[in-house]
Amino acid sequence: MTKIAIVTGTTRTGRNNRQVAEWVYNAAVARGGAEFELVDIADYKLPLLGEELSAEEQEKANANIAAFSAKMAEADGYVFITAEYNHSPAPALTNALAYLRDEVSNKAAGLVGYGSAMGARAVEHLRGILSEFQIAHVQKQGMFSLFTDFEEFSTFKPTEMQAASVEPMLEQTIAWTEALIPVRQRALATVNA
Repeated sequence: MTKIAIVTGTTRTGRNNRQVAEWVYNAAVARGGAEFELVDIADYKLPLLGEELSAEEQEKANANIAAFSAKMAEADGYVFITAEYNHSPAPALTNALAYLRDEVSNKAAGLVGYGSAMGARAVEHLRGILSEFQIAHVQKQGMFSLFTDFEEFSTFKPTEMQAASVEPMLEQTIAWTEALIPVRQRALATVNA
């Protein structure tokens, strides 16, 4: 069965991102059509790309990077959950993506954004990053407002209208994930030839 990772986009203490990711994960599992897994980038404690570390810290970081890489490689497609920070995706997500290349190329991704403008600007920036990785990002996106979908800006309680934005995104993500399987097989055959 097609496997899609629901990937968190922030790591800071007190983040709303995990709540949104869990809600999307539960909605995806309830809808079916693929196998879903929640991948929390905070679990991997990835250092800032290029950061100078002691030998001991680098050894631990290398293990975490390898584990993250392997986890992302397992998935056939993704749903990235991004907060909007200064009109862009969260730095933790862009840093995590910077550790990847072949693990994610020729795969599909759906996007879920949230923020004061429903994360629309962050999603648009994220689309450019994903394009560079040869990730086919679908047109539909989940969109949530800090003003109407979070109680007191901290407890995720999506309105019915915004919750409905996730279904078409999931539908497209599953379809595109399945459609890209032969593309990945062809790319692998070319590399191994």
